[in-house]
Amino acid sequence: MQARWQELPANRRFALLAGLAALLAIVVVAFLWVGKPSYKVLFTNLSERDGGLVIAQLQKLNVPYRITDGGEVIAVPGDEVYTTRMKLAATGLPKGAGVGFELLEHEPLGTSQFVEQVNYQRALEGSLERTIQSLSAVESAKVHVAIPKPSVFLSEQEKPTASVLLQLYPGRVLSPAQVAGIVHLVAASIPGLDDKSVTVVDQHGDLLTTNANAENNGLQPTQLAYQRQIEHQYQRRIEEILAPLVGHNGVRVAVSADLDFAKTESSSVQYGKGQMLSQQTRGSSWSGGSGGSGG
Repeated sequence: MQARWQELPANRRFALLAGLAALLAIVVVAFLWVGKPSYKVLFTNLSERDGGLVIAQLQKLNVPYRITDGGEVIAVPGDEVYTTRMKLAATGLPKGAGVGFELLEHEPLGTSQFVEQVNYQRALEGSLERTIQSLSAVESAKVHVAIPKPSVFLSEQEKPTASVLLQLYPGRVLSPAQVAGIVHLVAASIPGLDDKSVTVVDQHGDLLTTNANAENNGLQPTQLAYQRQIEHQYQRRIEEILAPLVGHNGVRVAVSADLDFAKTESSSVQYGKGQMLSQQTRGSSWSGGSGGSGG
């Protein structure tokens, strides 16, 4: 065998060696390809915050993952998709998995009106949850909306109501103005919903809307901001007057402004001098005759 190998020309020996190397490379690539796991989608369209939390948890679980489509898709080996989802769900991930109005994009034909209404309400709640979760102090939010059925009788018509459950980050609190902003956001998103029909509760069960209304004295955020501006202006003016007399360290000023935001509406009609207000004309005519006959 060795003698025959030595008898071969150099170019044929080189060709045989190249062919053996190519065959070996094909076998190695095929082996790696067969042993390579097939990746399947784990989650899509996660927020940046949820995506980071999911990836950090996958690293802790030693689960290989891939990020595709510009970060919108997180994929894991196909045989680990369901077990990984269950493990992540046990840790409360993803937190912002609520659906939005994209739920309405894939409704099949022939969907009943009841199902359409339920899907619309779910989409509305999910969209509000995503918006509220964009606040820096809010870790997660859950919105529940109760929309009554319409009635043809005015006396039986009911107003919609809404409740919001907030999970705040440790050490974070919401100011009364922020709570009022959440209330107005929810109320403005649902037709017929009044601000007083929106309830906001934190993760400890504390009612936030009552505290906000009590501190704001029932004022709207714009009215409250205007009141604070007036108080600050008067406080600064009083300090500027007294400071030259007693010194800056001897002045302590606190102003509480009581503003009346009541609104009145009036209407009037004015007529110019010599202007005719009304005119009415009546006319009648009558004609007739008399005659006799003789014989």
